Amino acid sequence: MDIEIIKSPSEGVIKMLKSRLFSKDFLENDEFDTVGLVQGKLVEMFVATDIAEKTAAVEVFEVKGICPQHFTMIAVLGDVASVNEALNNIVKEFKERVSIK
Repeated sequence: MDIEIIKSPSEGVIKMLKSRLFSKDFLENDEFDTVGLVQGKLVEMFVATDIAEKTAAVEVFEVKGICPQHFTMIAVLGDVASVNEALNNIVKEFKERVSIK
C-alpha cells in the first residue's frame, strides 16, 4: 500500500481529482485543504475507507485510474489534522493486521 499527502493542493491537483473521481459530490463542497492519497488492493481500499471515515472527520472518494496490477486509489479529503489522523490510523491498523489466506 502506498500513502501520500498533499497539503494545500494546487489547482492542477484539484483539476486532476475532479476529472478522476467516480463521485462528483465534493465539487459542491470544496471545503478541504489537504488530500491524502492511498493506493493498494481493492480489499485494502475498502478497509482503509472504513478506517478513515470512522476515525476522522474526512470524506473519502474512489479515484479512477488505469492499473494492470488491479490496484485502486482513494482520496481522503479534509483539513490537515483530520487527514493526518485518518492516514495515521490506516497505517496503524494495517501494521497490526495479520493476513488471513
